[in-house]
Amino acid sequence: MAISTSASESLLRPLPRAERQRSGRALRRSVPRSAHAAWSPAPDRIDPIEQLRESNRTRVARLVPIRYGRMALSPFTFLRGAAGVMARDLAGTPVSGLRVQLCGDAHLANFGVYGTPERHAVFDANDFDETLPGPFEWDVKRLATSVVVVGRLHGFPRGAQRDAARRTVRAYRRAMELLAGERYLDAWYHRIELPDGTGPWGRPGRKILARAESRARRRTGLHAFPRLTHSVRGRYRIRDDPPLIEHYADPVDVQASQEFYESYLGTLPEERRCLLERYRIADVAQKVVGVGSVGTVCSVVLLLADPDVEDPLFLQIKEAGASVHEPYAGPSVYPNHAQRVVIGQRLVQGTSDIFLGWSSLRSRDFYVRQLRDMKLAVDAAAEGPRALAGQAELCGAALARAHARTGDPARISGYLGRRPVFDAAIARFAEAYADQTELDHAALRSAIRSGSVHAELDR
Repeated sequence: MAISTSASESLLRPLPRAERQRSGRALRRSVPRSAHAAWSPAPDRIDPIEQLRESNRTRVARLVPIRYGRMALSPFTFLRGAAGVMARDLAGTPVSGLRVQLCGDAHLANFGVYGTPERHAVFDANDFDETLPGPFEWDVKRLATSVVVVGRLHGFPRGAQRDAARRTVRAYRRAMELLAGERYLDAWYHRIELPDGTGPWGRPGRKILARAESRARRRTGLHAFPRLTHSVRGRYRIRDDPPLIEHYADPVDVQASQEFYESYLGTLPEERRCLLERYRIADVAQKVVGVGSVGTVCSVVLLLADPDVEDPLFLQIKEAGASVHEPYAGPSVYPNHAQRVVIGQRLVQGTSDIFLGWSSLRSRDFYVRQLRDMKLAVDAAAEGPRALAGQAELCGAALARAHARTGDPARISGYLGRRPVFDAAIARFAEAYADQTELDHAALRSAIRSGSVHAELDR
């Protein structure tokens, strides 16, 4: 393969770490770290309710009221469902020019515990529907904003909210500095294993990790099997729970799911296909998931192996559309949106689901992952402000590790520096955008009360 002269020179003579750090520091002259504190809505800001209506255009119409109902529950659920609204707002904020593979939807509920192929429990980002290369600040701002919004939801003092947001960014900054000093391979292999007493987080974070491990190990397909299935004439079937879980009424849809599954297998390494060939598809059903994902096409597949042994495997087939960041960060290089999600997840996560793959069906793109793989969402805020700050620190450190895999940790660390200037700026932004989120959430509630938006509470 031919390599251009400039490319080959950069490969043979990479810039020293100290020079890259100086390059990052130099960016402060054009974009001061304090500039990231600014937020005010643009004069021509599009009505958020109209943005939500537009994003519903390709969704399953009968499920859209459930999406609105979930978003209306609180400002935090609104923030979760309004990734597109915030993406548009972030596009008008200052950026340093340092790009990474974004998680794309970095908020507290999208970080948690899952199992590695070696069955270790790790803490990491775990949702990548919106992943795309873009400015690192966008993920940091969304994460810090979610911390403030959750703090307000629990009625924590304003100072505690601000402190938790600052500690989020401080953990990100310190983890990035640590990773900038490591060898590339060490930084790539770095992950937050449970329990882990070391890292840029305090005692509350260590307690969260210690408690989460045993709970995560109980969240597997085998443990979920009795709850999600029942026996019908001697065959295991997925339990219907309308409108959240329903079987396909048209046999053509079931057959299409089977054909999709065969196509998906082709995106897996041969050893993974060998493993899945030991299983047979026992049942397929539609499933409503998340908040922002409600209305997208999603299915759950029950696979069974040896009929004499309980050996179930649940796979989730989830629709992927264009990332909400594409209009502002540029289009994906992948023609298949599900491939974008899968490749982005593999780039960002320390280690990914062994069954992660993708394919297309009826002009829609879908990716596949395990439904239960020791996955556990961490919700520490109910225990008080210190627990929220501990969770926020863990998320900040995990986000830095994710960004360091595809960005230049030395340049990002050089830009951030060792003083808490960036921490304070992002915390101020987070408070201001939390105000905006509350206003947008109130607008949705008003639209529901007036009847212009139809919402349903599923439970």
